[in-house]
Amino acid sequence: MIRAVVFDMYETLITHYHGKSPLYFSSQMAEDAGVLLEKFQSVWRGKEQERTVGKLSLEDTLREILAHNTSCSEDEVTAKVAKIAKKRIATAECCFENLHPEIIPMLEELKERGIFIGLISNCFSEEAEVIRRSILAPYFDVMCLSYELGVCKPQQEIYRICADKLGMKAEECLYVGDGGSSELEAARQFGMRTAQAAWYLNDRDDWPLRKKDGFETLYSPADVLNMK
Repeated sequence: MIRAVVFDMYETLITHYHGKSPLYFSSQMAEDAGVLLEKFQSVWRGKEQERTVGKLSLEDTLREILAHNTSCSEDEVTAKVAKIAKKRIATAECCFENLHPEIIPMLEELKERGIFIGLISNCFSEEAEVIRRSILAPYFDVMCLSYELGVCKPQQEIYRICADKLGMKAEECLYVGDGGSSELEAARQFGMRTAQAAWYLNDRDDWPLRKKDGFETLYSPADVLNMK
């Protein structure tokens, strides 16, 4: 019997790829930084793991990129870092303004049924900040954010931490995610029941993730409520 539902965040509860949500990724940041995209990405992507597990903040990473690729003064670097960080945070906030219309009703219904709700999200410093004060935060009994914990999916440790904090055995938890970062495979290996969230994936022709064989597929957030 499912006593807790543990969600992924990005492309599961929220999405970057909504028509009303602006994108602000490496190409846009490189332009604002005044750095060639290739040089920006060599550091940005190279430091992704460190940014994910809390070893580097957004600001730390931007300063490193600017220090090696521009002749900006310290004041100019500070101004550029602040500008880019502000845009990244604003973009992250927009994702919570364009939710699938069934997300909040589904979370409310889980609460009404006495089902515990957990979150496991790989995220960077600016994303952790936004998640903590988002419209969805009050629904989570437990939030396990990689930036804060120092571990990330698909490491088994982050699933164990979440289950322990919820006070649940692995088999009492349903894990729901779009399938990135091998999260479904890792959750199943840990012992959780798993289901792929496809409601945002269905809206995108260019998204590399598709239906995963061997996993239950949920085509709308309301489908979570039918899992037993």
